[in-house]
Amino acid sequence: MHYASDPDIVCGLGDKLKSTRRSGCPVSISLEMFGDRWSLLIIRDLMVRGFRTFKEFCESGEGIATNILTDRLQRLEAAGFITAEVDDTDRRSVNYRLTEKGIDLAPVLLELLIWGARHEETGAASAFIAKLQKNRNEILAEVRRRWQERDSTPLIPSFSNDRHHKQRTE
Repeated sequence: MHYASDPDIVCGLGDKLKSTRRSGCPVSISLEMFGDRWSLLIIRDLMVRGFRTFKEFCESGEGIATNILTDRLQRLEAAGFITAEVDDTDRRSVNYRLTEKGIDLAPVLLELLIWGARHEETGAASAFIAKLQKNRNEILAEVRRRWQERDSTPLIPSFSNDRHHKQRTE
């Protein structure tokens, strides 16, 4: 019984103990896997900002601590959302890439972006958000194309209150 109440031991068992989930609700299960802000921001950066390296995530302007970043990258990889690949040109460097499971979150992230801009004050230009709303399918197709072709060209701009963007423009 002691082991069942120790979260480090239970969490370490991964898929072996599905009973550790709060419920069988798909929303609850999804949030347990990727529901914290850092994980979603890492997925966003891989998906639409073209980030690939630990350094790029650190410099994203979000202010993530290196220990948190390391933890979230490991969790996302263990859950099958991302994969770590040794860089072909520099064997000491690691590039992160979304898996099929990770890229399938594109519609979720697009809707979060649109919802956030619609209901909160953000740094996103209203014309840009209107374009996203109007062209959802085309945007999602472009996200998938870039993923398939390993095209790391950013899809979305840095938003006006993004610290990383401010540093680049100063």
